[in-house]
Amino acid sequence: MNPDRMEKTSHSSKHPEQSGTGGDLQERFRQIEKSLSDRIIGQQGLVQRLLITLLCDGHLLVEGAPGLAKTRAVKELSAMIKADYHRIQFTPDLLPSDLTGTDIFQPEHAKFIFQQGPLFHHLVLADEINRAPAKVQSALLEAMAERQITIGKTTHRLPGLFMVMATQNPIEQEGTYPLPEAQLDRFLLHVGIGYPSRETESRIMELARQEARGCISSLDRAVDSDPISRLTISQIEEARIQVLDLYMAPPVQRYIAELVLATRDPSGYDGELAGWIQYGASPRGSIGLERASRAHAWLCGKNYVSPDDVQNLAHDVLRHRIILSFAAEAGGINADTVLNRILELVPVP
Repeated sequence: MNPDRMEKTSHSSKHPEQSGTGGDLQERFRQIEKSLSDRIIGQQGLVQRLLITLLCDGHLLVEGAPGLAKTRAVKELSAMIKADYHRIQFTPDLLPSDLTGTDIFQPEHAKFIFQQGPLFHHLVLADEINRAPAKVQSALLEAMAERQITIGKTTHRLPGLFMVMATQNPIEQEGTYPLPEAQLDRFLLHVGIGYPSRETESRIMELARQEARGCISSLDRAVDSDPISRLTISQIEEARIQVLDLYMAPPVQRYIAELVLATRDPSGYDGELAGWIQYGASPRGSIGLERASRAHAWLCGKNYVSPDDVQNLAHDVLRHRIILSFAAEAGGINADTVLNRILELVPVP
């Protein structure tokens, strides 16, 4: 869509949310994005997706080979937020109660007391989540979808700000388990990252050398950190409201619906495409794409959502929600190929 045409449309509709975009808070998030990009070299896309997930009150799954700064990116983000943070290393011998907590009997009181698990934090890093079997991964289902944990007959509420940031190695790596489809659907974004370029690799080595020198010299890293104050939970909540209030024209909303519907019934667009998809995206896909597109536009300083914002997030929101047919997998077709075809076929408003 032509931005000028979109701008005219947004101003002609007298929506109150168009009058202001929360410039101060937007600038704050852009400063954080720049600071994270300086520390996580060569992963600007991952940094932006982290902030989009935070703004959308969602969860993020990051997939890539070991050593690509997946864990580091999440830890750097947590250092910029005034909230509780906990890292969980997923292993094959992990138990569901190691995540949720359990009732412990206290003889002095002659009763069971619930001992909270590590999920009772604002920011949770599930490191190498696919190294634990499905029984452990399923312990996250209720927490991620309903923001609560049920132990026996008692339901325990999780914090208002609750975000799971999971990392995983590619499935073909030894000692990993595929995530259940129900759990994948609970992640707002599934981001894949690759190896850095030659120039980026040199910058990474330089940064690692500087950090090593700081450690040897016993210097506090905070002295060298950017002068950006940490985000509070109330500021994050205010930013989320601004994202929800950002103007989206009805044609753009219909465009999102058409993209998701095309994953469920692709026969109306392309016969070959229909043979590639076994199951399409759930309603969480359209909800997630609509909200993530708003967050992307907000981070870019815009006061409306354009089709470009939708297309920018379509792969990360939908790639883990599409189940391919056996014929597609046998032919080397992946979810990104399918989404590329859908974006080509669905008319842009």
